[in-house]
Amino acid sequence: MNNQQVTVVAGRQITLTNLNKVLWPRDGLTKAELIRYYAEVYPYLAEHLRHRPLVVTRFPDGVEGKSFYQKNAPEHTPPWVATVPVYSEESRRTIDFVLANDLPTMCWLANQACIELHPWMSRCDKPDYPDFAVIDLDPSEGATYKDACEVALVLKHVLDQLGLVAYVKTSGATGLHIYIPVKRKHNYEAIRCFTRRIAEMTVELVPRKATVVRQVKKRAGRVYVDYLQNVRGKTVCAPYSVRPLPGAPVSTPLRWEEIPDSHPGNFTIRTVLARLQKHGDLFAPVLINGQSLLPAWQRLGLPSAF
Repeated sequence: MNNQQVTVVAGRQITLTNLNKVLWPRDGLTKAELIRYYAEVYPYLAEHLRHRPLVVTRFPDGVEGKSFYQKNAPEHTPPWVATVPVYSEESRRTIDFVLANDLPTMCWLANQACIELHPWMSRCDKPDYPDFAVIDLDPSEGATYKDACEVALVLKHVLDQLGLVAYVKTSGATGLHIYIPVKRKHNYEAIRCFTRRIAEMTVELVPRKATVVRQVKKRAGRVYVDYLQNVRGKTVCAPYSVRPLPGAPVSTPLRWEEIPDSHPGNFTIRTVLARLQKHGDLFAPVLINGQSLLPAWQRLGLPSAF
């Protein structure tokens, strides 16, 4: 690519700018490479983004420069980019979220140096009813990615005992994200209540490795089992989202049997496409295999929250 280029993507004219700008100085990765990656990965990424309000993190000066979260579609958003208005009780205003519903929108976002993609867990037609529950395994200072792997396998055992299927991906940093597909009849409050109990059960099995304590200073080198993202409007980085870290790692779905020997640094903007061509989208079942949580909740003998 030249430093600036006018191109047509699926019938939409897009002006790509500053293509030679280096976004990852230590790795020499440019904005052109970011745009190319997102264009090539979009066929796998599309269903994880479509019809979901999207929050992005932009790095106009590269990953070592200033960055900012963007919820509201900027004034220069092209008219063909789909958006959805959502009233925010917190800020007492309506936010126009971008919907990355097509490839031109994805390329336009990448041209804005939107490195991280954070879609809602619910779609805009039923914003209070997510497609999946999420538990984030986040190693505290003194804990490692390998510790998170051990905790992930314990958490999977808990879910197996309850008859629930779950899927795992790297966070792209030092942790792991566990996704539990659910039917869109459970609201966020019910799902947060359920995942809290799953997190507590996991910690009870490996108290020296895991914790649900929110205060960072009290985690004592353990893996934080975070269920608190299961709230309307909160987000987790999308599968195949790039992260603003050295090497340009990508949040990558894994098979459970890969967990013990995996390392997040193996999955980057330069390696993930070959993996996808070999294995396909390992997270595709998350969007089609919704499960009822009621049988598991009843098996736990807890008061119904559903």
